[in-house]
Amino acid sequence: MTATSPLAPAPDAFAPAQLGPLQLRNRLIKCATFEGMTPDALVTDELIEFHREHAAGGVAVSTVAYCAIAPEGRTDRHQIWLRPEAVPGLQRLTEAIRAEGAKAAAQLGHAGAVANSGSNRAKALGPGAIPAPMGMSLTHKVALDEIPGLLRKAATATKIAVDSGFDALEIHCGHNYLISSFLSPLLNHRRDAYGGSLVNRARLAREMIETVREAAGPDIAIWAKLGMYDGVGKPGPGRGPKPWRGFNVDEACEVARLLESDGHLDAIEPTAGSSLLNPMYLFHGDAPRKAFAEAFHGAMKTGLQVAGPVFLKNYPYTDGYLMPLARELRAATSLPIILLGGITDRPSIEAAMREGFDFVAMGRALLREPDLPLRLAADPTTESRCTHCNLCMPTIYSQTRCPIRTGEVPDPLPA
Repeated sequence: MTATSPLAPAPDAFAPAQLGPLQLRNRLIKCATFEGMTPDALVTDELIEFHREHAAGGVAVSTVAYCAIAPEGRTDRHQIWLRPEAVPGLQRLTEAIRAEGAKAAAQLGHAGAVANSGSNRAKALGPGAIPAPMGMSLTHKVALDEIPGLLRKAATATKIAVDSGFDALEIHCGHNYLISSFLSPLLNHRRDAYGGSLVNRARLAREMIETVREAAGPDIAIWAKLGMYDGVGKPGPGRGPKPWRGFNVDEACEVARLLESDGHLDAIEPTAGSSLLNPMYLFHGDAPRKAFAEAFHGAMKTGLQVAGPVFLKNYPYTDGYLMPLARELRAATSLPIILLGGITDRPSIEAAMREGFDFVAMGRALLREPDLPLRLAADPTTESRCTHCNLCMPTIYSQTRCPIRTGEVPDPLPA
Protein backbone atom coordinates (compact mmCIF):
# COMPACT_ATOMS: atom_id res chain seq x y z
CA MET A 1 0.00 0.00 0.00
CA THR A 2 1.23 3.49 -0.81
CA ALA A 3 0.33 6.79 0.79
CA THR A 4 -3.30 7.71 0.28
CA SER A 5 -3.96 10.01 -2.67
CA PRO A 6 -5.01 13.54 -1.67
CA LEU A 7 -8.19 12.91 -3.67
CA ALA A 8 -9.02 9.69 -1.84
CA PRO A 9 -10.24 9.64 1.75
CA ALA A 10 -7.99 7.98 4.28
CA PRO A 11 -9.35 4.73 5.74
CA ASP A 12 -11.49 5.13 8.84
CA ALA A 13 -9.39 3.69 11.63
CA PHE A 14 -12.50 3.02 13.69
CA ALA A 15 -14.30 1.01 11.02
CA PRO A 16 -13.93 -2.78 10.53
CA ALA A 17 -10.77 -3.91 8.72
CA GLN A 18 -9.16 -7.11 7.49
CA LEU A 19 -5.81 -8.32 8.85
CA GLY A 20 -4.87 -11.49 7.01
CA PRO A 21 -7.64 -14.00 7.79
CA LEU A 22 -9.08 -11.89 10.61
CA GLN A 23 -11.96 -9.45 10.45
CA LEU A 24 -11.22 -6.78 13.06
CA ARG A 25 -13.64 -4.26 14.52
CA ASN A 26 -11.20 -1.40 13.92
CA ARG A 27 -7.53 -0.71 13.10
CA LEU A 28 -6.29 -0.19 16.68
CA ILE A 29 -4.02 -2.80 18.27
CA LYS A 30 -2.90 -3.01 21.87
CA CYS A 31 0.81 -3.62 21.38
CA ALA A 32 2.84 -6.08 23.42
CA THR A 33 3.96 -4.55 26.71
CA PHE A 34 5.32 -7.07 29.20
CA GLU A 35 2.76 -7.28 31.98
CA GLY A 36 4.85 -8.59 34.90
CA MET A 37 1.85 -10.61 36.11
CA THR A 38 3.06 -14.20 35.73
CA PRO A 39 5.16 -15.00 38.83
CA ASP A 40 5.02 -18.76 38.18
CA ALA A 41 5.39 -18.41 34.40
CA LEU A 42 1.66 -19.13 34.14
CA VAL A 43 -1.43 -17.02 33.51
CA THR A 44 -2.91 -15.29 36.57
CA ASP A 45 -6.25 -13.63 37.22
CA GLU A 46 -4.42 -10.30 37.15
CA LEU A 47 -3.13 -10.96 33.64
CA ILE A 48 -6.59 -11.95 32.45
CA GLU A 49 -8.13 -8.81 33.90
CA PHE A 50 -5.38 -6.63 32.40
CA HIS A 51 -6.15 -7.83 28.87
CA ARG A 52 -9.90 -8.03 29.42
CA GLU A 53 -9.89 -4.36 30.42
CA HIS A 54 -7.97 -3.37 27.30
CA ALA A 55 -10.26 -5.44 25.09
CA ALA A 56 -13.30 -3.82 26.71
CA GLY A 57 -11.68 -0.43 26.08
CA GLY A 58 -12.15 -0.79 22.35
CA VAL A 59 -8.98 -2.11 20.72
CA ALA A 60 -9.37 -4.65 17.95
CA VAL A 61 -6.50 -6.85 19.18
CA SER A 62 -4.86 -7.24 22.58
CA THR A 63 -1.34 -8.66 22.37
CA VAL A 64 -0.03 -10.82 25.21
CA ALA A 65 3.66 -10.38 25.94
CA TYR A 66 5.94 -12.12 26.29
CA CYS A 67 5.41 -15.79 25.32
CA ALA A 68 8.78 -17.48 25.01
CA ILE A 69 9.28 -20.49 22.75
CA ALA A 70 11.64 -22.08 25.30
CA PRO A 71 12.51 -21.65 29.00
CA GLU A 72 15.96 -20.21 28.26
CA GLY A 73 14.34 -17.63 25.97
CA ARG A 74 12.82 -15.57 28.81
CA THR A 75 14.19 -12.33 30.22
CA ASP A 76 13.60 -14.00 33.59
CA ARG A 77 11.94 -17.15 34.94
CA HIS A 78 8.67 -15.34 35.68
CA GLN A 79 7.73 -15.00 32.03
CA ILE A 80 5.42 -17.45 30.32
CA TRP A 81 6.99 -20.07 28.14
CA LEU A 82 4.64 -22.02 25.94
CA ARG A 83 4.22 -25.54 27.26
CA PRO A 84 1.21 -27.80 27.96
CA GLU A 85 1.01 -26.67 31.59
CA ALA A 86 0.27 -23.11 30.40
CA VAL A 87 -2.67 -24.01 28.14
CA PRO A 88 -5.60 -23.92 30.63
CA GLY A 89 -4.70 -20.43 31.80
CA LEU A 90 -4.05 -19.19 28.28
CA GLN A 91 -7.45 -20.51 27.20
CA ARG A 92 -9.12 -18.53 29.99
CA LEU A 93 -7.16 -15.48 28.85
CA THR A 94 -8.08 -15.70 25.17
CA GLU A 95 -11.73 -16.38 26.04
CA ALA A 96 -11.82 -13.25 28.21
CA ILE A 97 -10.39 -11.11 25.41
CA ARG A 98 -12.79 -12.46 22.79
CA ALA A 99 -15.76 -12.07 25.13
CA GLU A 100 -15.15 -8.31 24.94
CA GLY A 101 -15.23 -8.34 21.12
CA ALA A 102 -11.47 -8.22 20.49
CA LYS A 103 -9.01 -10.71 19.06
CA ALA A 104 -6.21 -12.26 21.11
CA ALA A 105 -2.60 -12.16 19.89
CA ALA A 106 0.49 -13.75 21.45
CA GLN A 107 3.96 -12.35 21.03
CA LEU A 108 6.27 -15.29 20.30
CA GLY A 109 9.99 -15.05 20.59
CA HIS A 110 13.29 -15.98 22.15
CA ALA A 111 15.03 -13.29 24.20
CA GLY A 112 18.53 -14.38 23.18
CA ALA A 113 21.13 -12.20 24.88
CA VAL A 114 18.39 -10.26 26.68
CA ALA A 115 17.51 -13.42 28.62
CA ASN A 116 18.53 -13.71 32.27
CA SER A 117 20.62 -16.88 32.43
CA GLY A 118 20.91 -16.65 36.21
CA SER A 119 17.17 -16.46 36.74
CA ASN A 120 16.37 -19.03 34.05
CA ARG A 121 19.19 -21.35 35.13
CA ALA A 122 19.97 -21.86 31.46
CA LYS A 123 22.52 -20.34 29.11
CA ALA A 124 21.37 -17.31 27.13
CA LEU A 125 21.76 -17.77 23.37
CA GLY A 126 23.26 -15.56 20.69
CA PRO A 127 24.85 -15.60 17.23
CA GLY A 128 28.18 -15.65 19.05
CA ALA A 129 29.57 -15.12 22.53
CA ILE A 130 28.17 -11.67 23.28
CA PRO A 131 27.38 -9.99 26.63
CA ALA A 132 24.09 -11.00 28.27
CA PRO A 133 23.86 -8.28 30.93
CA MET A 134 20.71 -9.49 32.70
CA GLY A 135 22.54 -12.69 33.69
CA MET A 136 25.96 -11.03 33.97
CA SER A 137 27.32 -13.60 31.50
CA LEU A 138 28.17 -14.30 27.88
CA THR A 139 25.77 -16.02 25.53
CA HIS A 140 26.21 -19.51 24.20
CA LYS A 141 26.86 -19.35 20.47
CA VAL A 142 24.07 -21.20 18.68
CA ALA A 143 25.78 -23.95 16.68
CA LEU A 144 24.57 -24.87 13.22
CA ASP A 145 23.28 -28.23 14.43
CA GLU A 146 21.30 -26.50 17.21
CA ILE A 147 19.22 -24.35 14.88
CA PRO A 148 16.83 -27.16 13.83
CA GLY A 149 16.10 -27.71 17.52
CA LEU A 150 15.23 -24.03 17.94
CA LEU A 151 12.86 -24.26 14.98
CA ARG A 152 11.19 -27.35 16.48
CA LYS A 153 10.68 -25.42 19.72
CA ALA A 154 9.06 -22.60 17.72
CA ALA A 155 6.74 -25.07 16.00
CA THR A 156 5.71 -26.63 19.30
CA ALA A 157 5.14 -23.21 20.90
CA THR A 158 3.05 -22.13 17.92
CA LYS A 159 0.80 -25.17 18.18
CA ILE A 160 0.34 -24.57 21.90
CA ALA A 161 -0.61 -20.93 21.22
CA VAL A 162 -3.13 -21.96 18.58
CA ASP A 163 -4.57 -24.67 20.87
CA SER A 164 -4.89 -21.98 23.56
CA GLY A 165 -7.21 -19.95 21.35
CA PHE A 166 -4.99 -17.18 20.04
CA ASP A 167 -6.25 -15.58 16.83
CA ALA A 168 -2.93 -13.97 15.90
CA LEU A 169 0.80 -14.34 16.51
CA GLU A 170 3.46 -11.65 16.59
CA ILE A 171 7.00 -12.92 15.96
CA HIS A 172 9.58 -10.83 17.82
CA CYS A 173 12.34 -9.78 15.42
CA GLY A 174 13.41 -6.62 17.24
CA HIS A 175 15.23 -5.13 20.22
CA ASN A 176 18.27 -7.42 19.84
CA TYR A 177 16.33 -10.45 21.04
CA LEU A 178 17.61 -13.63 19.39
CA ILE A 179 16.36 -13.11 15.82
CA SER A 180 17.29 -9.43 15.93
CA SER A 181 20.79 -10.21 17.21
CA PHE A 182 21.31 -12.46 14.17
CA LEU A 183 20.21 -9.58 11.93
CA SER A 184 22.66 -7.15 13.55
CA PRO A 185 26.07 -6.67 11.88
CA LEU A 186 27.31 -5.37 15.24
CA LEU A 187 26.39 -8.54 17.14
CA ASN A 188 26.57 -11.22 14.46
CA HIS A 189 30.14 -12.01 13.38
CA ARG A 190 29.46 -15.52 12.15
CA ARG A 191 31.21 -16.85 9.06
CA ASP A 192 28.68 -19.57 8.21
CA ALA A 193 25.31 -19.55 6.46
CA TYR A 194 23.80 -17.41 9.25
CA GLY A 195 26.36 -14.59 9.21
CA GLY A 196 28.08 -12.10 6.93
CA SER A 197 25.74 -10.90 4.18
CA LEU A 198 22.30 -9.56 5.04
CA VAL A 199 20.69 -12.52 3.30
CA ASN A 200 22.62 -14.83 5.61
CA ARG A 201 21.90 -12.75 8.73
CA ALA A 202 18.19 -12.81 7.82
CA ARG A 203 18.14 -16.58 7.39
CA LEU A 204 17.06 -17.35 10.97
CA ALA A 205 14.23 -14.81 10.81
CA ARG A 206 12.94 -16.29 7.57
CA GLU A 207 13.19 -19.87 8.81
CA MET A 208 11.50 -19.02 12.09
CA ILE A 209 8.62 -17.24 10.37
CA GLU A 210 8.18 -20.09 7.89
CA THR A 211 8.13 -22.56 10.77
CA VAL A 212 5.51 -20.59 12.66
CA ARG A 213 3.30 -20.26 9.58
CA GLU A 214 3.47 -23.97 8.83
CA ALA A 215 2.60 -24.83 12.43
CA ALA A 216 -0.17 -22.21 12.72
CA GLY A 217 -1.93 -22.83 9.42
CA PRO A 218 -3.78 -20.30 7.26
CA ASP A 219 -6.47 -19.22 9.74
CA ILE A 220 -4.10 -17.43 12.14
CA ALA A 221 -2.90 -13.88 11.44
CA ILE A 222 0.88 -13.57 11.72
CA TRP A 223 2.97 -10.42 11.75
CA ALA A 224 6.62 -9.71 12.53
CA LYS A 225 7.79 -7.07 14.97
CA LEU A 226 10.78 -5.93 12.93
CA GLY A 227 13.46 -3.59 14.19
CA MET A 228 14.23 -0.70 11.84
CA TYR A 229 17.15 0.75 13.80
CA ASP A 230 18.74 -0.38 17.05
CA GLY A 231 19.91 3.08 18.09
CA VAL A 232 23.61 2.50 17.32
CA GLY A 233 25.32 4.75 14.80
CA LYS A 234 23.05 6.51 12.34
CA PRO A 235 19.73 5.05 11.19
CA GLY A 236 20.30 5.56 7.47
CA PRO A 237 23.11 6.08 4.93
CA GLY A 238 26.49 7.28 6.18
CA ARG A 239 26.09 5.33 9.37
CA GLY A 240 29.76 4.76 10.11
CA PRO A 241 32.40 2.10 9.61
CA LYS A 242 32.13 -1.48 10.76
CA PRO A 243 32.21 -2.98 13.34
CA TRP A 244 30.37 -0.12 15.07
CA ARG A 245 27.44 -0.15 12.69
CA GLY A 246 24.20 -1.46 14.11
CA PHE A 247 21.11 -2.56 12.23
CA ASN A 248 19.56 0.27 10.23
CA VAL A 249 16.48 1.11 8.21
CA ASP A 250 18.12 0.38 4.85
CA GLU A 251 18.72 -3.21 5.89
CA ALA A 252 15.28 -3.40 7.53
CA CYS A 253 13.68 -2.48 4.21
CA GLU A 254 15.59 -5.25 2.46
CA VAL A 255 14.59 -7.75 5.15
CA ALA A 256 10.95 -6.66 4.74
CA ARG A 257 11.19 -7.35 1.02
CA LEU A 258 12.64 -10.80 1.71
CA LEU A 259 9.86 -11.58 4.17
CA GLU A 260 7.23 -10.40 1.74
CA SER A 261 8.67 -12.60 -1.00
CA ASP A 262 8.46 -15.61 1.33
CA GLY A 263 4.71 -15.12 1.61
CA HIS A 264 4.22 -16.16 5.24
CA LEU A 265 3.34 -12.83 6.88
CA ASP A 266 0.12 -10.84 7.01
CA ALA A 267 1.77 -7.62 8.26
CA ILE A 268 4.89 -6.01 9.72
CA GLU A 269 5.04 -3.90 12.88
CA PRO A 270 8.15 -1.69 12.69
CA THR A 271 9.92 -1.03 15.95
CA ALA A 272 13.25 0.47 17.05
CA GLY A 273 15.78 0.47 19.85
CA SER A 274 17.71 -2.30 21.55
CA SER A 275 17.22 -3.84 24.98
CA LEU A 276 20.99 -4.40 25.00
CA LEU A 277 22.27 -1.17 23.50
CA ASN A 278 19.70 1.63 23.52
CA PRO A 279 16.25 0.80 24.98
CA MET A 280 14.95 4.37 25.18
CA TYR A 281 15.04 4.81 21.41
CA LEU A 282 11.67 3.03 21.33
CA PHE A 283 10.26 4.88 24.33
CA HIS A 284 10.65 8.53 23.47
CA GLY A 285 9.92 10.82 26.39
CA ASP A 286 11.48 11.08 29.83
CA ALA A 287 14.20 8.60 30.81
CA PRO A 288 13.27 7.40 34.35
CA ARG A 289 16.80 6.45 35.37
CA LYS A 290 16.27 6.57 39.13
CA ALA A 291 13.10 4.46 38.95
CA PHE A 292 14.84 1.89 36.77
CA ALA A 293 17.75 1.57 39.21
CA GLU A 294 15.34 1.18 42.13
CA ALA A 295 13.68 -1.75 40.35
CA PHE A 296 16.89 -3.82 40.65
CA HIS A 297 19.23 -4.99 43.37
CA GLY A 298 22.95 -5.54 43.70
CA ALA A 299 25.24 -5.14 40.72
CA MET A 300 22.43 -4.34 38.28
CA LYS A 301 21.21 -1.50 40.48
CA THR A 302 24.72 -0.10 40.89
CA GLY A 303 25.37 -0.45 37.17
CA LEU A 304 22.22 1.46 36.26
CA GLN A 305 22.99 4.19 38.79
CA VAL A 306 26.43 4.66 37.24
CA ALA A 307 25.68 4.06 33.56
CA GLY A 308 22.09 5.30 33.48
CA PRO A 309 22.85 8.53 31.56
CA VAL A 310 24.68 6.51 28.88
CA PHE A 311 22.39 3.49 28.68
CA LEU A 312 19.05 5.26 29.21
CA LYS A 313 19.23 8.16 26.79
CA ASN A 314 16.65 10.89 26.58
CA TYR A 315 14.73 11.27 23.29
CA PRO A 316 12.15 14.08 23.25
CA TYR A 317 8.61 12.89 22.63
CA THR A 318 6.67 13.91 19.52
CA ASP A 319 3.50 12.34 18.16
CA GLY A 320 4.19 9.55 15.67
CA TYR A 321 7.91 9.68 16.38
CA LEU A 322 8.72 6.42 14.55
CA MET A 323 6.90 7.55 11.41
CA PRO A 324 9.98 8.96 9.60
CA LEU A 325 11.70 5.56 9.71
CA ALA A 326 8.48 3.61 9.15
CA ARG A 327 7.77 5.62 5.98
CA GLU A 328 10.82 4.00 4.41
CA LEU A 329 9.58 0.56 5.33
CA ARG A 330 6.13 1.50 4.06
CA ALA A 331 7.64 2.35 0.69
CA ALA A 332 9.72 -0.83 0.56
CA THR A 333 6.93 -3.41 0.87
CA SER A 334 3.28 -3.88 0.01
CA LEU A 335 2.67 -5.84 3.21
CA PRO A 336 0.28 -4.11 5.62
CA ILE A 337 2.18 -2.01 8.16
CA ILE A 338 1.21 -1.55 11.83
CA LEU A 339 2.54 1.85 12.94
CA LEU A 340 3.90 1.99 16.48
CA GLY A 341 5.31 4.89 18.47
CA GLY A 342 3.53 8.01 19.71
CA ILE A 343 -0.01 7.09 18.65
CA THR A 344 -2.24 8.72 21.25
CA ASP A 345 -5.03 10.74 19.62
CA ARG A 346 -7.19 11.13 16.53
CA PRO A 347 -4.75 13.45 14.70
CA SER A 348 -1.87 10.94 15.03
CA ILE A 349 -4.12 8.04 14.02
CA GLU A 350 -5.53 9.89 11.03
CA ALA A 351 -2.06 11.02 9.96
CA ALA A 352 -0.99 7.37 9.93
CA MET A 353 -3.98 6.42 7.79
CA ARG A 354 -3.31 9.27 5.34
CA GLU A 355 0.31 8.12 4.93
CA GLY A 356 -0.74 4.62 3.94
CA PHE A 357 -0.24 2.76 7.21
CA ASP A 358 -2.85 0.08 7.66
CA PHE A 359 -3.09 -0.26 11.46
CA VAL A 360 -1.80 1.55 14.53
CA ALA A 361 -0.44 0.08 17.76
CA MET A 362 -0.85 1.76 21.13
CA GLY A 363 0.95 1.00 24.38
CA ARG A 364 1.69 3.56 27.10
CA ALA A 365 -1.40 5.63 26.38
CA LEU A 366 -3.56 2.55 27.05
CA LEU A 367 -1.81 1.85 30.35
CA ARG A 368 -2.95 5.34 31.40
CA GLU A 369 -6.46 4.97 29.90
CA PRO A 370 -7.51 1.50 28.72
CA ASP A 371 -10.79 2.91 27.39
CA LEU A 372 -9.08 5.55 25.26
CA PRO A 373 -10.09 3.88 21.93
CA LEU A 374 -13.79 4.01 22.84
CA ARG A 375 -13.53 7.66 23.84
CA LEU A 376 -11.58 8.56 20.71
CA ALA A 377 -14.28 6.90 18.60
CA ALA A 378 -17.04 8.77 20.43
CA ASP A 379 -15.33 12.17 20.54
CA PRO A 380 -12.53 13.00 18.04
CA THR A 381 -11.35 15.87 20.26
CA THR A 382 -10.42 13.50 23.11
CA GLU A 383 -6.85 14.04 24.30
CA SER A 384 -4.72 11.34 25.88
CA ARG A 385 -3.65 11.86 29.47
CA CYS A 386 -0.37 10.00 28.95
CA THR A 387 2.48 12.36 29.91
CA HIS A 388 5.24 10.21 28.32
CA CYS A 389 7.05 10.19 31.67
CA ASN A 390 7.89 6.50 31.09
CA LEU A 391 7.50 5.70 34.78
CA CYS A 392 5.44 2.74 33.58
CA MET A 393 8.57 1.11 32.15
CA PRO A 394 10.23 0.03 35.45
CA THR A 395 6.89 -1.36 36.68
CA ILE A 396 7.28 -4.39 34.39
CA TYR A 397 9.18 -5.93 37.32
CA SER A 398 6.26 -5.43 39.74
CA GLN A 399 3.06 -5.66 37.62
CA THR A 400 2.95 -3.25 34.70
CA ARG A 401 0.86 -0.15 35.33
CA CYS A 402 0.71 3.61 34.96
CA PRO A 403 1.87 5.06 38.32
CA ILE A 404 -0.14 8.21 37.63
CA ARG A 405 -3.33 6.21 37.11
CA THR A 406 -2.76 4.30 40.36
CA GLY A 407 -1.98 7.49 42.29
CA GLU A 408 1.60 6.48 43.08
CA VAL A 409 2.83 9.75 41.57
CA PRO A 410 0.90 13.00 41.19
CA ASP A 411 -0.91 13.72 37.93
CA PRO A 412 0.66 16.83 36.37
CA LEU A 413 -2.34 17.40 34.10
CA PRO A 414 -5.40 19.36 35.26
CA ALA A 415 -8.44 17.26 36.12
